[in-house]
Amino acid sequence: MREPCPLWPENVAENGMMRLLVIALSVLAVALAAPPQDKGLIINLDNGELCFISMQCKSSCCHRSRGVSLARCAPQAAENQECSKKSLYGTYYRCTCESGLKCQGDLSIGGSIINTNFGICKDLRGWTSTD
Repeated sequence: MREPCPLWPENVAENGMMRLLVIALSVLAVALAAPPQDKGLIINLDNGELCFISMQCKSSCCHRSRGVSLARCAPQAAENQECSKKSLYGTYYRCTCESGLKCQGDLSIGGSIINTNFGICKDLRGWTSTD
């Protein structure tokens, strides 16, 4: 019995995928091993740059205006601006609140699934229920 030819069709697809995986892992290793910079290619992105998840952005908000639009890093919501609560998905239709503020709004299970739980950023320090 003879050895299978390395250029035979079933081996070509497997070798191509392996090469692609090695290249992707090499690029990721170089990006992660590089010294920290003010601006990154994959993480530490400035506002306006394309992103997939909020962890990539300096502002911690990867914002999408519509369901099919490209997501971009955006500033966090300031006091009295519309906001989203933290999401499992990593992208938001409204950004989360700045530090020290809390997103107040109605929560629903359906809204958490389709990312429509919007509220308003409020500063709760010194706030009482009688105000």
